[in-house]
Parts: sequence; structure tokens; C-alpha cells
Amino acid sequence: MKAKEIRSMTESEIESKLAELQDKFFKQRIQKALGQAENPQKLSQTKKDIARLLTILAEKKRSNNG
Repeated sequence: MKAKEIRSMTESEIESKLAELQDKFFKQRIQKALGQAENPQKLSQTKKDIARLLTILAEKKRSNNG
């Protein structure tokens, strides 16, 4: 997921996408722990996407308050 795509989303869309990715990340971690992970590199990518969403969400909230 690109930062440009995220910036075009509203805060509520970002929050829903964030919840979706956090759930996905949790499931991927469980699969990795059980040795059933199909692609362990996706775990890293999901983690980066979550960080990207959190960063842009914080920027949007800061710009709306100030």
C-alpha cells in the first residue's frame, strides 16, 4: 500500500483499514508460530503497512486539530 493511496483516504477509512490489517497481522503471526505460514515475508510487509497507516492517521489528526 502506497502512502499516496492512504493520504487520499478519510480518517474513518484509514481506521477501518488499520483494524483490518492488524487482524491480518495477528493471523499471520499465529500461522508463522505454527509453521503454517505460506509466505513469511508478507508479515514484514503487513507490519510496514500498519506503521504507514498509523503515521498518516496521526498527521491527519494533527492537521485537523491545529
